[in-house]
Amino acid sequence: MNNKLNAKERLHPALVKELPCSVCDAPGPSEAHHIEQGLQYTCVALCPDCHRGPILGLHGQRRMWAIKKMTELMALNVTIQRIRENT
Repeated sequence: MNNKLNAKERLHPALVKELPCSVCDAPGPSEAHHIEQGLQYTCVALCPDCHRGPILGLHGQRRMWAIKKMTELMALNVTIQRIRENT
């Protein structure tokens, strides 16, 4: 799928990966979690623990998400805000 992306679609996740985690604020680089696969502009900056961690992570028990009272949409909002501040 990556070969079908245009330059801007490839750039956006790269920018997201430079940001701190949108949930716990751990410094970057971060991982780009896509809220919906294939939609490049709906990716969220997440540290490995908040993304893939078995207890804290989105793909695990989501405990950090519960502690911070965050949803994917709220984390996307933080990500977009940080990108806008850096451009």
